This record gives sequence, C-alpha cells and structure tokens, in this order.
Amino acid sequence: MEFLGFDLISLIRAAGYLGLFGIIFAESGLFLGLFLPGDSLLFTAGLLASQGYFNIALLIAWCFVGAVLGVSFGYFFGQKIGPRIFAKEDSLLFHKSHLERAKNFYEKYGGITIVLARFIPVVRTFVPILAGVGRMRYSSFLFYNIVGGALWVAGLILLGYYLGTFIPSIDRYLLPIVSGIIILSVLPPLIGVLRARSKNSYE
Repeated sequence: MEFLGFDLISLIRAAGYLGLFGIIFAESGLFLGLFLPGDSLLFTAGLLASQGYFNIALLIAWCFVGAVLGVSFGYFFGQKIGPRIFAKEDSLLFHKSHLERAKNFYEKYGGITIVLARFIPVVRTFVPILAGVGRMRYSSFLFYNIVGGALWVAGLILLGYYLGTFIPSIDRYLLPIVSGIIILSVLPPLIGVLRARSKNSYE
C-alpha cells in the first residue's frame, strides 16, 4: 500500500522500532509532521504486530515515548522562539494559516487541546508550539501530553492489532481502512476552514 509514493508496509517493516520512534517524534514535534502519515502509520504498525512483525508491547512503548518527546520538543521550541514565530514568513514547512487554526483551537478548548489535537493532522503539529509560546505550565502540559500520547498511540495501534487478529485477510482491506482513517482525521480541520470561509463571506 502506497502513501505519498511510499509503500507504507515496507516502510514500517524497514524502519523497525527505532525508525518508528523517529517518525512519530518528527510527526509530533517537527514541521515534518505536516507530511508524515502518523495515524495510518500507527494503525498499520498495529496490524503488522498482529501478524508477528512486532511485539505489541514494545511497539506501543517506543511509539508512545516518541510521541511524548516529540510534543515536548514542540513545546520548548515555542517557548524558545516565542512571539517571533508569528512574524515568520510562509515557507514549505510553515504557513501562518496552520498556526492560526491551531491558535483558535487552543483558545477554544484550553489544556484539553493537547489531548484532542493528537487526532487532528496539522493542528497537532502546532498546538504544542503554541502552548510553549503561551508559557503554559510545563507540569500541566506534560500531563495532557502523556494522556493524549497514550490515547493516540495505544488507541490506533491496538485498533490495527485487534482487527488484524480477528478479521481474516484484513490486509486485503488495508487501503480502504487507512483511507477512511485519513479522511476522518482530515475532516475536522476541513470543516473548520469551510466554516471560517463561510463566516467571512457574510461579514
């Protein structure tokens, strides 16, 4: 199964535990997260674990640590850069529209945003940075970071693992399942963009 030109299954097999740690870290805390298939990667890794390619406990542990450390990196990056990030010009890895979307999401939901953002592409890349910019107390941030990381990583990996265990030849249906996950994860920010445009058109 290919994603952005990559065979996702072959990528996961070749990456191993350390490679998956690195991908999840980058997806969670770096601007590269805008281009990496975090949700579908975790689900597919869980599916492969059900077929014996990974130890499920080790897989969850490595990906969880990568997710928590990646988001913490984003927090400290935001704390270091501060308001200067809002003056940054648009580039391949940075768009102010993404930052504004995450900012609105953060202001609406507060600390729980750290948990909710895990399940929304783009937003999850920028929310930790905003928490750092806003000088959110790190102890509170870390709590939400751990809870969100556990729900995201364990939830998607175990979903893939149990579906792979109980549904025969589920790999035949992997492409539509992963496509569905991608659509569901992209839907909330897409609805937000459409609502914002609709609101602006009436002002």
